[in-house]
Amino acid sequence: MLQLGLQLYTVRDQMEQDFEGTLKKVAELGYKGVEFHDFFGRSSSEVKKLLDENGLIAIGTHTQYVDMLANLDAIITYNKEIGNKYIIVPYLSEEQRKWDEVFANLKVLGEKCKEQDMVLLYHNHDFEFTESYGDKTVFDAMYEEVPASQLEVEMDTCWVHFAGFDPVEYVHNYAGRLPIVHWKDVKRQVDGSALTVELGHGEVDLAAIAEAADQVGAEWIVVEQDICQNPPLESIATSMAWVKKFVQNGGPINV
Repeated sequence: MLQLGLQLYTVRDQMEQDFEGTLKKVAELGYKGVEFHDFFGRSSSEVKKLLDENGLIAIGTHTQYVDMLANLDAIITYNKEIGNKYIIVPYLSEEQRKWDEVFANLKVLGEKCKEQDMVLLYHNHDFEFTESYGDKTVFDAMYEEVPASQLEVEMDTCWVHFAGFDPVEYVHNYAGRLPIVHWKDVKRQVDGSALTVELGHGEVDLAAIAEAADQVGAEWIVVEQDICQNPPLESIATSMAWVKKFVQNGGPINV
């Protein structure tokens, strides 16, 4: 049974304005865990206290690649103190996409995480599927080049779909290496751009993805909306309402 979380990037402005109150609202909506992208100056003890008070679990932390390269030991210490074991590369700029260098660095970062009982993950967007490395997509080449002991998968299934691939097939392809699945919905615009929307309001087969994630033994399925067209707290409530209906119809999620 999957646990349900929220990537707090979805409510980033609210987190910046009212860190404590926003975490409380996320918990009240029924999300069991949260992924961080910024701690907005809070100490690890402050964050741990808030998590405990609200009954939330730290699922993972999206941490900038350059920060990992410069300061991984301190990042690991902070995350251990809040009870998180997953350190996640969230995005690489075009300038950073020197793939030979990236793959080599991921091996080093992943080994350092492993030595301290932490786990390094990589969060994809669409470019890892639209760009090639040799005769493979960058996504597949990355996980072939970097062993599972050094790098696991946080699959953003929406971006897999948007890039023109089957996210259900990809979830199964990475069984055993996929502790976290990102769950978001999208509408493809006339100009070809992606409009992220609340769950159930777009074109992604969310139910099939959840079923596949459960079948391969993923731990968490994490709601994320990159840009909300409605107030973000309203958007995550709308997505939660969709999740609860899905669960009532037999969806494999603990809510």
